[in-house]
Amino acid sequence: MNTLIKAAELWLPDADGQLLELTGGLYGAAAAFGFLSRGMCFGRGEGLPGMAWEERRPILLKDLRTGPFRRAEAARSAGLSCAVAHPVFVEDRFKAVVLLFCGDVEAEVGAVELWRNDPRVTPDMTLADGYYGATPDGFEAASNDTYLERGTGLPGLAWQHEASVHFADLSRSASFPRAAAAASAGIRSGLAFPCPVPGRENYAVSFLWPADIPAARRIESWIRVGEDATPTLAYAVDGDGAAAAGSAAGGPDAVVLRAFATSVPALAPQPGPGGHGVLALPIAIDGGVTEVLAFSI
Repeated sequence: MNTLIKAAELWLPDADGQLLELTGGLYGAAAAFGFLSRGMCFGRGEGLPGMAWEERRPILLKDLRTGPFRRAEAARSAGLSCAVAHPVFVEDRFKAVVLLFCGDVEAEVGAVELWRNDPRVTPDMTLADGYYGATPDGFEAASNDTYLERGTGLPGLAWQHEASVHFADLSRSASFPRAAAAASAGIRSGLAFPCPVPGRENYAVSFLWPADIPAARRIESWIRVGEDATPTLAYAVDGDGAAAAGSAAGGPDAVVLRAFATSVPALAPQPGPGGHGVLALPIAIDGGVTEVLAFSI
């Protein structure tokens, strides 16, 4: 299955808290890129993971051939063209950096966006950066001109609810201001999730995709419900874009439970060839994990 997200990496601080070490990755068809990455580590401000750690904010690098990305040639050979570095914090406590790679999208419709609110400048969210591949220029222009109030649009809703938000059909959503531009560009579905960081700024990452290129093979949102805070499936998005709420048979995977318990992202590679698996990404609000997003990559 062709997906917008091609690969994922998990970087954790070492025992001394001085370096970020590559703990694992899901590389799909980019196995050679994963092999090259083994054993790598970065200090604060070094490479894309180190920059996100040092600056304490998510970073979208829309061209891996430029900037701080040290594996540019290997990424190009693997067909990886852009990446989002998402630092994970629980209040002020740094936990990890997750890298999500997209690739081969220069010939594909789809978008990855980073939205930012700085309350010292504006009460709205504005586009900090975006990668649009072969998406028509009109959609990028509309995005650059968009100011999202809290509770408006995918990023604004993720900001307001402090949780991920999924729209199966953006063209039918009155809460998505760029609905007409998305329909014209061939973009059907979208997902946004908040990126809590220390300080007053607010961030959200959004993935927007057409009917034939989903963001991932499957995405699940797990939240805590009830007095015993039982992890419960809020919704699931299959590769065809369909969304369903309710309980998954057998409950959450162990990797999801581990992310809830430790507040640290976790990977669960599938056995056998293919480089696939599940990334469990915790979202921590007010000092505790309130949601775990499980990406099947």
